[in-house]
Amino acid sequence: MLELTAVTAHSGVAHPRTAPELSDIALFVMAAAGVWFVRRALRRRFAKARAAKD
Repeated sequence: MLELTAVTAHSGVAHPRTAPELSDIALFVMAAAGVWFVRRALRRRFAKARAAKD
């Protein structure tokens, strides 16, 4: 059964990519959202530290 799955997983013919896959776009969006979220959290953290220090 395992051999059958491995054989049918790919046809062996490489097709040229004409556009990014949906998973590529989703990965980029999630990475951008993660960077935005972390930067926002760090800005808040350092603003609190600066306010407490003053």
